[in-house]
Amino acid sequence: MTAPTIPLSQRARRVRLSPIAAAGQRAAALISQGRDVLTLTSGEPEFDTPPAIQQAAIAAMARGETRYTPTPGTQALRRAVAERFSADHAVPIAPAEVFVASGGKQVIFDAFAATLDAGDEVIVPAPYWSSFPDIVRVNDGNPVIVPCDQQSGFKLSAGALEAAITPRTRWLILNSPSNPSGAVYTEDELLALADVLRRHPHVLVLLDEIYDHIRFVPPGRHWLTLAPDLRGRSLILNGASKTYAMTGWRIGWGIAPAELVQAMTVIQSQVSSGANSIGQAAAAAALLANDRAFVEQARDAYARRATLTVAAINRVPGLRLLPPDGAFFAYIHCGGLIGQVRPDGQVLSTDSDVVDWLLDSAGVAVVEGAAYGMSPYFRLSFAAADNVLEAALQRIGQAVATLRPASVEARP
Repeated sequence: MTAPTIPLSQRARRVRLSPIAAAGQRAAALISQGRDVLTLTSGEPEFDTPPAIQQAAIAAMARGETRYTPTPGTQALRRAVAERFSADHAVPIAPAEVFVASGGKQVIFDAFAATLDAGDEVIVPAPYWSSFPDIVRVNDGNPVIVPCDQQSGFKLSAGALEAAITPRTRWLILNSPSNPSGAVYTEDELLALADVLRRHPHVLVLLDEIYDHIRFVPPGRHWLTLAPDLRGRSLILNGASKTYAMTGWRIGWGIAPAELVQAMTVIQSQVSSGANSIGQAAAAAALLANDRAFVEQARDAYARRATLTVAAINRVPGLRLLPPDGAFFAYIHCGGLIGQVRPDGQVLSTDSDVVDWLLDSAGVAVVEGAAYGMSPYFRLSFAAADNVLEAALQRIGQAVATLRPASVEARP
């Protein structure tokens, strides 16, 4: 008997499964078959959530904080976000300007659902986090991809921004530190972008700062300090997952004008309602704690792994890596491998071919650069235990050493 065909909406057909999730699933399938695979696909700290944060969650449960929460977040967490941000950046924030959701991705979805109409445009500098364009598409918008190559440090210039803006532009997305490149915008670069935005008052700004505590360069002044006049059209995205190793707790937040917070609250009230109570209590405790030892230790570990990764990759012929200034990703140019021939005679034609070959031959799972809007690259996450990372880098070098130029293969 033939199974019925489910008619899918145009919205569902416009988007795809996250390439990061797809790469992780393929690696997991091989592992389940007994293959030795080192998985460097996911942006997830290998550290456990710090014990003090876990204890805060247990204490919240003991107090009976296990019920539904207000849609925009508990008052305790909204106050904690406001207080932490105000203390870190000397920018006063009111709890009414804080919106809490089940992860940063939902904050982005709610913001676009609340503000985009069909055909509205969102400027997305590439390389980009792979979910940005699809979250735009699922909300009926059009992502306008602006390439920012390695020569530009993977960062959007003022001139490129000016050229991309049209009357239909609704948002600009900035991600600093960046996933996948680790790029961090300087004060001067942000000031130049702010000057452009002042000439286009219809454009809102989403500043994704989910990796803001994972920087390997000194932090500059915050966007809201550099461009206080743009505060009324800026959404600052952050969350507990990366800084505090709380990925599974699913707590993210945005800081935005109260009007936008209210609109996002309406959207979320019909999607998922408030984020989980226990996770919010734990996140509030993390933000208000005076002990920053874990955050600093984790950042130092990522910095050490970044140095290790840059040195190892740049020793491999055909690979090139611009040192990341933050986050825990290496966005590796693999153009020197394109056209090379594998030991089995197959030619590597794309970065997807390179990624498939590294998985099949070396047992190293990474993500193709095309998923982030720029080729030929691949992304490697160094948020992994030192021994896993070191072994993976060694395998990559050994695998590349087995390649041969196509011209050599063609000789009689």
